[in-house]
Amino acid sequence: MRHTRFSLLAAFALFMTGCAYKPSFINEYKIDVQQGNVLTQDMVAQLKPGQTREQVRFILGSPLLTDVFHRERWDYVYYFRDGSTRKVQRRQFSVFFDADHRLSRVSGDVEVAATEELTTPQARTRVIDLGAISEQDAAAGMPAPVEEESEQPGFFRRMLNWVGL
Repeated sequence: MRHTRFSLLAAFALFMTGCAYKPSFINEYKIDVQQGNVLTQDMVAQLKPGQTREQVRFILGSPLLTDVFHRERWDYVYYFRDGSTRKVQRRQFSVFFDADHRLSRVSGDVEVAATEELTTPQARTRVIDLGAISEQDAAAGMPAPVEEESEQPGFFRRMLNWVGL
């Protein structure tokens, strides 16, 4: 009886130490952890002194931290840990408002845009071809009828026809 208890205890200890060992060639998958607000340089470049809280919230999104005792400050915090390399990236950006609830200043890791960047116009137009409309149809407000093309049989239909099916 005593011998079986000792052998069971030894087997249990052996199994438990086997669970603790991990060979070096076995790598478990670690996920990327991203938390907080993602702020880009384009978003920060749109901020201008004197903007309202609603305008700042529209541009940057809802702040991650709002302090009850400091209502004139919003904090945007970003945290990213790469699962494979375990490198951590942290950013913090704070927005300050004055007594009239207008944007007064910003501080943090993201840079504010230069004046040249704010005044440089950016071409954001594109041409979309809506098709050709005759002058008579344009005056009537009706689009031109679309001519149907004769449909060619597909590859498989041509092969079946070639075989004789």
